[in-house]
Amino acid sequence: MQHGSDDSRRYDDIIRLPHHVSSVHPHMSMRDRAAQFAPFSALNGHSAAIRETARLTDRRIELDEAEADLLNEKIMLLQERLDEEPSAAFTWFVPDIHKEGGSYRTLSGQVKKILPFENTVVMADGTRIPLDEIIEIEILK
Repeated sequence: MQHGSDDSRRYDDIIRLPHHVSSVHPHMSMRDRAAQFAPFSALNGHSAAIRETARLTDRRIELDEAEADLLNEKIMLLQERLDEEPSAAFTWFVPDIHKEGGSYRTLSGQVKKILPFENTVVMADGTRIPLDEIIEIEILK
């Protein structure tokens, strides 16, 4: 197709016609008009997936033998003192259910039970802390 004066005159017959206003359909607001061009629904959940990927997690800290021995001593001490209703602060790793890594949680309170066969510390408020995930114990009382 050749560009030139013939192309510029192709629409001369309609270019100056008045804008059509429907007598049947009400005028669409700019907001509704823009909504027609919203992202295709196949992308629903895409932004949530991007947020999930960007969410940071912590890596699990691996304790050395000396640190593990110290924790075991503190757990045995708490076990021996359960009748005294000891209080302690525990920090432990909580694995993320959606991706690799997790987060660390710290809780202070009264130790109710230590269940070696379930590998769990049970706090007075009902919180159950897995012994294998504990990285720090501070005996408070």
